[in-house]
Amino acid sequence: MTAPASVSSVHAAEDRTAFRVLAAISFSHLLNDLLQSLLPAIYPILKVSYNLDFAQVGLITLCFYLTSSLFQPLVGFYTDKRPSPFSLAIGMGCSLLGLLLMAVASSFSMILIAAMLVGSGSAVFHPEASRVARMGSGGRHGLAQSFFQVGGNVGTALGPLLAAFIVVPRGQSSLAYFSVVALLGMFVLFHVGRWYRDHVARMRAKGPAPAGFGAVVPRNKLIATLIVLGLLIFSKFFYTASISTYYTFFLIHKFGLSVPEAQLYLFLYLGAVAVGTIIGGPLGDRFGRKPVIWFSILGVLPFSLALPHADLTWTPVLTVIIGLILSSAFPAIIVYAQELMPGKVGMIAGLFFGFAFGMGGIGAAVLGELADATSIEFVYKVCAFLPMIGLLAWFLPHIERNKPRLAAA
Repeated sequence: MTAPASVSSVHAAEDRTAFRVLAAISFSHLLNDLLQSLLPAIYPILKVSYNLDFAQVGLITLCFYLTSSLFQPLVGFYTDKRPSPFSLAIGMGCSLLGLLLMAVASSFSMILIAAMLVGSGSAVFHPEASRVARMGSGGRHGLAQSFFQVGGNVGTALGPLLAAFIVVPRGQSSLAYFSVVALLGMFVLFHVGRWYRDHVARMRAKGPAPAGFGAVVPRNKLIATLIVLGLLIFSKFFYTASISTYYTFFLIHKFGLSVPEAQLYLFLYLGAVAVGTIIGGPLGDRFGRKPVIWFSILGVLPFSLALPHADLTWTPVLTVIIGLILSSAFPAIIVYAQELMPGKVGMIAGLFFGFAFGMGGIGAAVLGELADATSIEFVYKVCAFLPMIGLLAWFLPHIERNKPRLAAA
């Protein structure tokens, strides 16, 4: 009778440990993305201080996103072969350097370098942090991925709010205050790295885990599926870039809001994104990844079409609905792709986070040029049709390999 009780207590202790790790990695994601979100939050200040046009604003975002998008798959590919537990803290340190440089930057070129440093820190953080979330999932991969990602969404939502109350009144140099956030993140991630190191050692002691590249679907279908997923990410993050980068300008131009007022509206949208993210993963565990991906992208279409024509009362309502629905896609896409290519957790996380960031950066630059050539309102009229690409989700194969195991858990 004592043996089952002992085994039960061991499993309970492991569950508590895993939850603490998930909480720590989600909190670290909050801190990481809070620092990142300060960048677009201070665009109105930078635009005035340095007399930038929309294309230059888009170039800042492009430098940040391209740096992170190019490095993330490489980091993930490397750490699939050579796990690097303490790279998480090092990545946060890189973001700290970028933040401090941004606080003292005196030229547009220095701003671009600072954005690239913050992007490099993000490139190291996301693939390895996503791996840690999967390690601590207990088989509930969608829930763990959502829990991890929602930390980032909350941080992204808090950034503009803190910028409105701290950076806008005090100026660009007050970004240095947020170095405390980066240092806290480094401290937490160092301890996460210790757990990661010990977990890898335990797994190696048990022997190699079975893995197979493309074990779920034939190679040709695998490639076609990855292309479809890439197009869905293009749709999601191109549209997201139109709001995360230019929503404040849209509100200021169309409705005459002040910068702090516009930042508060952006906070509402980003808060909805956080809620949608935490919902998306568990829904994927329960109903399957494909239905969630299908609904979360195509389901945005009627609201995105209505947004450019709405008044100030309905504009925040529509953007909250858009954020809530659209954000539920990404956790499902990440887990879907990881199940599609077992044994490539880091590479998949790096590839898809990196591609998402790259699409966001390219979207910001392209839409900035379009806004300069036409108007910020025209940008939203064009982007309104992007969710139609969600129709491509029809071609995704069903690969719900883990549902029996989850049902038994």
